[in-house]
Amino acid sequence: MNSDDLTVESPDGPRLVVRRLGAGDPVVLVHGSGGGLHSWAAVADDLARDHTVWMPARRGYGPSDVPPGTKSFADETVDLLAVIEAAHHPSGKPVHLVGASYGASLALHTASADPRNLRSLAVFEPPLYAAGAGIAPLLDRYRSAVERDDATAMAAALNDVTRVPAEIVAALAASAGDRTPDPVEARRSAIGWLHDLEALAGDGTDIARWSSISVPTLLLAGTDTWEPMPTTVDALAAMPTARHIVWPGQSHFATMTAPTLFADALRQFFAEVSG
Repeated sequence: MNSDDLTVESPDGPRLVVRRLGAGDPVVLVHGSGGGLHSWAAVADDLARDHTVWMPARRGYGPSDVPPGTKSFADETVDLLAVIEAAHHPSGKPVHLVGASYGASLALHTASADPRNLRSLAVFEPPLYAAGAGIAPLLDRYRSAVERDDATAMAAALNDVTRVPAEIVAALAASAGDRTPDPVEARRSAIGWLHDLEALAGDGTDIARWSSISVPTLLLAGTDTWEPMPTTVDALAAMPTARHIVWPGQSHFATMTAPTLFADALRQFFAEVSG
């Protein structure tokens, strides 16, 4: 499906590149750590049959700007609100906001800060446990590895943050085979991860704060995702507006492994809250 890339200027200064495709009610898809404009491709192609899909590359991830200094969720909330305003403006219709992984954490922050242009919120497995002062030493380890361009040390630090089990790490490595990552994309991902870790280290783990979110909310998770992700999503289910879907046989990578399942769940939710 045809798409176009446009620029949204954040009030905080960064220039955000956003990929847009489709026609219909607006949907903003927020990528997780290590992602970019490509992250939601398969889900977006499906949703774009009847929605206008907006996919920003978050600050710190090329081709969007990489501002100097330490990043916070407050910074990214300002960015995302600018994208939401851009998606809302052409038709005046409220936006369906969807986030995956770190992008889901950012979506929660944004819906809590300013829900005025939102019709709904959908979050897939936000790593809310990976935050706070306990992340600071891992951030330092990762920053040092980035400065040395030590991919092995970077991966080890990130595994300690995300708590991915060793068998899953091994399976992912085996699936990659002998493929060599594109060095430009790998560097973009490394810098993006660095700034995401800064925001996580400055955040907290209090899940009760999200109870103030008033827009209709869909929580998405897979049965095959490692702990403590499922426990975290279960705790979010106490949100007063939340609906909860758990997909058998799916993991933290469902946006890539089950895009039709993902898009169908979103489409049904959007129809229910818009009816």
